[in-house]
Amino acid sequence: MQYIRVVHVISRKAFSAFAVKYPDSAEPLASWYRIISRNAFRNISELRNAFNSVDAVAGPYVFNIGGNKYRLVAAVHFNGGRVYIRHLMTHSEYDKGTWKK
Repeated sequence: MQYIRVVHVISRKAFSAFAVKYPDSAEPLASWYRIISRNAFRNISELRNAFNSVDAVAGPYVFNIGGNKYRLVAAVHFNGGRVYIRHLMTHSEYDKGTWKK
């Protein structure tokens, strides 16, 4: 079986910068990337099958990363197969809500 990449993640370099600051986030982010990039999600229901804690919050989708320690906010375009990383932050940074502005 040939591997076909079905989702394109925009701005993956944000993972590297975040992992430098928070080294324990590197493996959970790599795991998230493997799952998201190897699947063709057609809707939020299919996305939740892979990421049971994903929520749509004020437009973008919010993923819990690293056992709820970090948050990844992304715009998911199901029809175009693209995921745009908007924010990576700690849970406490997320709770402040400044990412919504």
